[in-house]
Amino acid sequence: MKRAFDILASGIGLLGLSPIFLLIAIGVKVDSSGPVFYRQVRVGRHNRDFRIFKFRTMRVGADKGSLVTIGGRDPRVTRAGYWLRKLKLDELPQLINVFIGDMSLVGPRPEVRHFVDYWTAEQIHVLDVRPGITDPASIKYRNENELMAQADDPEKYYIEVIMQEKIKLYMEYVEKHSVWYDIGLIFKTFWVIVSER
Repeated sequence: MKRAFDILASGIGLLGLSPIFLLIAIGVKVDSSGPVFYRQVRVGRHNRDFRIFKFRTMRVGADKGSLVTIGGRDPRVTRAGYWLRKLKLDELPQLINVFIGDMSLVGPRPEVRHFVDYWTAEQIHVLDVRPGITDPASIKYRNENELMAQADDPEKYYIEVIMQEKIKLYMEYVEKHSVWYDIGLIFKTFWVIVSER
């Protein structure tokens, strides 16, 4: 049921949002040189790598440095990228990943291999399910960039504090996820995004 729901919902979403995709694509291209999409390698179900779709929000080559984005005004982020991130619109292309089966609408957010390498054998069980666009950790730590901006060593703070808390929530999700629980989280995510704008 979960997979059928993902295919149906992501297919409808891609069709319905196609005009918005086009407008965002134009904005990304006009604002800075480079591709419309950013396709970073993430770790998915069964510990397999896949390429995630996002609208590009940073200057080309900016990801060669730190893997974490710091604060609301990271200088590597483009003008259009700032607003796409603020409104969470940069995540919309992940509906493509959902449709083709790399991801689910709801599930633990996929990490890059660099951070997964820090996980314990128990924590790796997070990868028993498909990663998702949203989950309880995404809602709780929706402003993690601001939290890291206050740390002396942002990447260390992410690995030792934020990531550990997120993994606890990921593991709780793996234990109790269901279609109805997922639907509730989708509505909660929409509410949080709208209410904070």
